[in-house]
Amino acid sequence: MRYSKNAEALTPSAIRDMMVRSAAYNDTISFAVGEPDFISAPNVLEAACRAAKAGATKYAPGAGEAKLREVYAGYLSDAIGVPYSPEEIQVTTGGCGALFLAMSCILDPGDEVIISSPYWTNYNQQIRQLYAVPVMVDVYEENDFIMTAEDIEKAVTDKTKLILVNSPSNPTGGVIDRHALEQIAKIAVKHDLFVMSDEVYRHILFDGARYASIASIPGMKERTMIIDSVSKTHAMTGFRVGFGAGPVHWIRLMTKLTENVVSSVCTISQYAAIEAIEHGADYMNMMCGEYEKRRNYIYDRINAMEPLSCIRPKGAFYLFVNIRKTGMSSEEFCNKLLDEEHVAVVPGSNFGSGGEGFVRISYATSMERIEEGLNRMETFLKRTLSRTPNETWAADAQADLEDFIEGQGIYIRQ
Repeated sequence: MRYSKNAEALTPSAIRDMMVRSAAYNDTISFAVGEPDFISAPNVLEAACRAAKAGATKYAPGAGEAKLREVYAGYLSDAIGVPYSPEEIQVTTGGCGALFLAMSCILDPGDEVIISSPYWTNYNQQIRQLYAVPVMVDVYEENDFIMTAEDIEKAVTDKTKLILVNSPSNPTGGVIDRHALEQIAKIAVKHDLFVMSDEVYRHILFDGARYASIASIPGMKERTMIIDSVSKTHAMTGFRVGFGAGPVHWIRLMTKLTENVVSSVCTISQYAAIEAIEHGADYMNMMCGEYEKRRNYIYDRINAMEPLSCIRPKGAFYLFVNIRKTGMSSEEFCNKLLDEEHVAVVPGSNFGSGGEGFVRISYATSMERIEEGLNRMETFLKRTLSRTPNETWAADAQADLEDFIEGQGIYIRQ
């Protein structure tokens, strides 16, 4: 029997790999997963319970519950200043589902998609799953990891179909301002391209940063699909509710695919999402305030640790830390930090070639755990960087031996 060559060629997520490896230690401090440490708001949980008890345990419409589409359309219209109707909204299984459905409706094999590198891993993987071609535009620390219109223009070919933008960004925390989006919009119009705008971190902004959506630029709504979810801003990752907002025909195609794959999004979750959107602002603002405090603390601590450095992210809840002066690759740094200090971070190489030399740290965890994790990281750096070459070789050899012993299931009595 033969399995799909395309499926076999996809690479596992380093984020998930770090999650699994972290579980081997009972005292791991994990900065690996981009998941809020907060529990969903009490009123959201109560709304889910009420819906279940009221009988919301049946299939929902393929496009989503009418009430949720109406509520989300009103919210989005207010958030970005452009009117949306319920017919322009598709409810999806999280932001991941919105991405895949939306791309499935416009990409044919061989079509090219322009994305920045570093990028969120799922962009690259989903594009490849659809037999399309990801075209990377490298972004740099000195430019706050933001794509420039000039670099995008250079990447456009006669096969380009889509530009994918993400702001605030995972993994860098970069925020694209309106002027930069206007320049990107000009390229999309000039070459008649679709645009997808991943806005799931829209409300997690710091230092007075203002959010701008490319769909709000004149002439762009009709070619743009906004990707959103309640996962990050409302601490509802497990509810799996996301949204696509775009042209009616694009939405209708997404609905057809939804009905063929998952039938509909969990009905109970949709009622919880209605409550979050209508009455979740205070809880969301509280979380964002906590994220900013954590961002400030971890930014100061990292930049005080020789030889690490990072820029101050303007949004999301990630720090993209420059480790180049350690002399280690991002994967080597992460593996050693986990094995020696039981601290999990994600190698920048997981986010494309533009991420090598960096590691991603998620500060969506408690301040207490952040402090302890950074203390361990500091210990790791002092010990590792003070080793002689022979000591480094010996430590690596010992680690390789332990991995071999573990892999062979050998037990050595002490």
